Amino acid sequence: MRTIMLISGILLPVLGATLVPAAAASAAPIPNGPGKDSVPAYLGAPATPKPIPGAPIPRNPHMAAPGAAAMHADSWASDTYPFLGPLGRNPEVVSTAKAGGLPGLCSTHNYARSTGLIVAQCTNVGTFTLRLIDPKTLNDLATFALPGRPSTVSAVTGLDLDAVLTDTSGGAYYYLDAKDRAVLADSNFHIRRFAHVRTAKGWTFKVTDDWNLKKHVPHSCPTWANPRPKGECDPITSVQPDWKGNIWWVTRKGRVGTVNPKNGRVKVIRLRGEQIQNSFAASRDGVSIVSDHALYRFRADASGKPKAVWRKTYDRGTRRKSGQLDQGSGTTPTLLQGGLVAITDNAEPRMNVLVYRMGDGKRLCKVPVFKPGRSATDNSLIGFGRSLVVENNSGYRNFVELPAGASAHGGLSRIDITASGCRTVWTSKERSPSTVAKASVPGGLVYAYTKEPRKDGVDAWYLTAIDFHTGRTAFKVLTGTGKLYDNNWAPVTLTPDGAAHVGVVGGLVTVRDR
Repeated sequence: MRTIMLISGILLPVLGATLVPAAAASAAPIPNGPGKDSVPAYLGAPATPKPIPGAPIPRNPHMAAPGAAAMHADSWASDTYPFLGPLGRNPEVVSTAKAGGLPGLCSTHNYARSTGLIVAQCTNVGTFTLRLIDPKTLNDLATFALPGRPSTVSAVTGLDLDAVLTDTSGGAYYYLDAKDRAVLADSNFHIRRFAHVRTAKGWTFKVTDDWNLKKHVPHSCPTWANPRPKGECDPITSVQPDWKGNIWWVTRKGRVGTVNPKNGRVKVIRLRGEQIQNSFAASRDGVSIVSDHALYRFRADASGKPKAVWRKTYDRGTRRKSGQLDQGSGTTPTLLQGGLVAITDNAEPRMNVLVYRMGDGKRLCKVPVFKPGRSATDNSLIGFGRSLVVENNSGYRNFVELPAGASAHGGLSRIDITASGCRTVWTSKERSPSTVAKASVPGGLVYAYTKEPRKDGVDAWYLTAIDFHTGRTAFKVLTGTGKLYDNNWAPVTLTPDGAAHVGVVGGLVTVRDR
């Protein structure tokens, strides 16, 4: 998955990391664009839960429980949840826009079970902020300012919007550990661990650990004082622990490293000539990472240094397609029961879903998806049991370039892994331009964030539930109209209270059954 920060974030720099006390900031609803009263508020009918077959996702002992651990829900990057989402029963929509100068688009939001609060990483007008959010009111209970990204400087000084629109660093790929502490790699090349605690004055974030990686990663990055440095800048894109507790991290320019949280020891290698913009997945015996050239299986040796168990190249195509951020796979590797790992390639004229054995890297199947010349994805696959769901992002680049009333080419397909290979079970025509779609295992529903093309130019955005078993659309709930409701690569996130949350350009949108 690629999570892209709000384009208005190129306007102003962030001045260091400061702690904001826990005074709650009231939420204001996101204003709608034209046409809200001219489009249906609800389509379809309430769904009846029908569970997806398969064994539960195992819990990484160093992360929060599956469904509450990370952008992709768990250590396997399954993008599935072990609880119900909205069923479309008299749904209500709540939204919160930026209020009091607080951040807008939330690119990652995880549910802390110990406190019942949402921990989110968000951005607005140049700031990157860790937020603690009340899931009912969407009010902020505490915030912590994070360093701004160097790409913001490059975008402004070099008049290159693509520099920031293709940057996945800054902390979006963070995770909650087993104690619900947020572990995040920021743009200042630090991995920090944040606890959220309640004091006499209210909630606040507390930094419990801080590992400085500047000795191990080139960090001569653009700043407002020095926008064109001569050295190399290699931003950290993602962090996640393996089953032994080592904190793994990857960089844009192909560095793969670990931090031993007990002694702070850092080990790193480099995949030369390759880039990494996705997150990664971990199982009991290794870590799966995809670059823009190959899929890897890694393990840490006795010293903690990453060692490649195997490397498998894939068809990376000849160009960066519309709907992708680079020339390569747009997916975080997804792990499946039976020791399997799946990604997509970037082949022409159609991309393929690829499934490999984790043990030896043998490819089990290759399935082309969507129409020739109109197939690309920059989001993780949904994976559970022996099934995968892939989304088509072809035709979408960012919310600025999407014309009024337009959408992506669209489509979601379910692929099943069989004894003889893989087969396409169904293909939905729903158009989910850029969201990280998710699935509820007990509900048997896939949740996407959709937008159909309209000749009247109205941008109508819907939380859409698709039956996992049949591919039919169960129901659609209008969240709002206009550019501010574009999710711009942010995910759908389900929480145990049955709600679905979507980060959008204007703030945060929540849909729940009344």
